[in-house]
Amino acid sequence: MSIKNELKRKLNIGWKLPFFTIWTGQAFSLLGSSLVSFALIWWMTDTTGSATVLATAATIEFLPRVFVGPFAGALVDRWNRRMVILAADSITALATAGLIYLVWAGNMQIWHVYALMLVRSTAGTFHMPAMLSSTSLMVPEDQLTRVQGLNQLLLGLMNIAAPILGAFLFALIPLHSVLAVDLLTAALAILPLLLINIPQPKRSESPDQIKTSVLGDMRDGFRYVWNWAGLRNVIFIAVSVNLVTIPAITLMPLLVKNEFSGGAMEVASMQSALAVGFLVGGVLLSVWGGFKRNILTAIMGMFGTALGLLLVGLAHTVAFQLAMAGIFIAGLMNVLMNGPAFALLQTVVDADMQGRVMALVMSLANAMTPLGLLVTGPLADKIGVNLMFIFASVVFVICGAFTLVNPAIRNIEIDQANEELKQDATVSVLGSTT
Repeated sequence: MSIKNELKRKLNIGWKLPFFTIWTGQAFSLLGSSLVSFALIWWMTDTTGSATVLATAATIEFLPRVFVGPFAGALVDRWNRRMVILAADSITALATAGLIYLVWAGNMQIWHVYALMLVRSTAGTFHMPAMLSSTSLMVPEDQLTRVQGLNQLLLGLMNIAAPILGAFLFALIPLHSVLAVDLLTAALAILPLLLINIPQPKRSESPDQIKTSVLGDMRDGFRYVWNWAGLRNVIFIAVSVNLVTIPAITLMPLLVKNEFSGGAMEVASMQSALAVGFLVGGVLLSVWGGFKRNILTAIMGMFGTALGLLLVGLAHTVAFQLAMAGIFIAGLMNVLMNGPAFALLQTVVDADMQGRVMALVMSLANAMTPLGLLVTGPLADKIGVNLMFIFASVVFVICGAFTLVNPAIRNIEIDQANEELKQDATVSVLGSTT
């Protein structure tokens, strides 16, 4: 029996209580982390008024996701994943506690905030692949897309609620008290991890391979992706759409100002429309669950996102309301693309490889953000921001069409299911002859 099928058959039919107990704790922890991020960014803004300080902080948060990610993925596949999540949450809480003391004592400096952001980002680089790869071991395969819909819904809620709640708390209580909320939410995440077991995958390597170094595990992860044409192309598409999406969304305030002569209220309206799109997409995906094959839902999401971005790009000739409708559609359809894409990876990638693959995907996607901004920023100044949205729409259409005509991607779930059936049949034959 394949490792993945063995783990599937060991899933307790009562998976919901243990999984959602952990998931709820992690949701509270995400809220606390979002509040901390808002509070620290506002404190730096209010204290220094320096764009350089804010840019430095963003860079410090960003770098571990790119450069530590591949190492983190290899270690997640080696270590106990529950302990990785527990350690990441605990280290983050301890670092925040240290900063709370510095604020309370009146000794906090900018470099202390930088250090906290570095620790939190590094811990998150381990936390994310560990949580994603653990989810596929706790949740039945046919429910993974719904769970990813809930994850997207949660992110949408955080984008709306955290800044509002953070600003409200910041006006009522001192900074160290705002930061202390993160300790409470971290405790809510840590406690379930102390009480609930997370299944661990069995390493499929031979004894000699188990002795390989972390770098050797990283090479195995790269080789695993590169030698599998369908998986390699899925990751290439994910990186490509991320390359054009993030810059377009980042330039949205400039679009509002230049194309619609709008101000802060119009920018907020666009951002709210995007966030509501994420929320509606998350609800839809968690209730519907998508098509039986995740890749078909993701393809629909790509074409739908293309439509939304195209409407935004063309709206300067019509009305601001059309741009709002377009960004709403883009947000909704982006959820229907990303959620099934993650569920697909959780379904087809071997359990003992998921940490490396998930970390590689996130590392490459994060690496595309500064590259995309570096290229599109000057380009948008020359041709106009609205054309960047149209260009992004074209990229989504090309990626969706490529997915449809490429059998290695289109049939990736079917091919993997057939491979697992072959493995199970081989094991059964061998067992019957002994």
